[in-house]
Amino acid sequence: MKKLIVNLVPTGMIPLKKDTQRVPISPEEIIDDVLGCCELGVTMVHIHGRDKDGDPTWEPEIYEKIITGIRKERPETIICATCSGRTYSEFEKRSAVLELKGLAKPDLASLTLSSVNFNHQASINEPSMIIALAEKMKEKGIRPELEAFDLGMINYAKYLIKKGLLKSPYYFNLIFGNIACAQANILSVGIMINELPQDSIYSLGAVGDNQQMINMLAAVIGCGARIGLEDNIWFDNNRTRLATNRDLLKRLISIAETMGRPVMKPIEARELLGLKTPAEGYGSNG
Repeated sequence: MKKLIVNLVPTGMIPLKKDTQRVPISPEEIIDDVLGCCELGVTMVHIHGRDKDGDPTWEPEIYEKIITGIRKERPETIICATCSGRTYSEFEKRSAVLELKGLAKPDLASLTLSSVNFNHQASINEPSMIIALAEKMKEKGIRPELEAFDLGMINYAKYLIKKGLLKSPYYFNLIFGNIACAQANILSVGIMINELPQDSIYSLGAVGDNQQMINMLAAVIGCGARIGLEDNIWFDNNRTRLATNRDLLKRLISIAETMGRPVMKPIEARELLGLKTPAEGYGSNG
């Protein structure tokens, strides 16, 4: 069977220390947590920076510290930086991380393909913003991590492909279970996978109680799995035990190994996704 891409999402924009002491917030905590998870087996990591108060930040200095801290120990690990519009809306802030260079340059950056309503908040992604971010990623040689929460977002990716703003291979995160988007069931997963453009590589993720089931499905059908406290802070669906990223990762790897799915090594995923090796620098090959 194919090897499993493991996409670690350790922090996100929502969990705070008051929600769980186990979420890594500071650059030092994020670096330590990611490196510990890399020992278990991680293909790529999707990072969010936080300020000294624990709130989401766009400041490139924070991302530079996190990315270089990881790469000094794990230079091959694929790193994606967020360009989310959930907290700040200005293009200059959302794209600031794309200006990082050298050891701090992200390999990928998130590109959410439409606006999204969450439980208590919206992530606003106007067409002009999506196009501007895609253009900047293309200019900087950073591959988009295409975030799709429903079928319409996949269709918008096809539109960007027609405009020449996305180049294959295309890497998608298909995320299920959000209250206003595709739900976490086999039919929704199958339809979204079926609608992906040719030359697509994808990982499945889900929010809250849906994470474990969708991760198990990812291990079965042969793709990648998105895992971490960004999407779910609980180890069990009864919510009696708060998880760590290592807890969630260990369980996923155990399930995958039972099915004969070893974790894909970062260097293998770099070739699959058309990313440069550490010796070549970082970012996309084309």
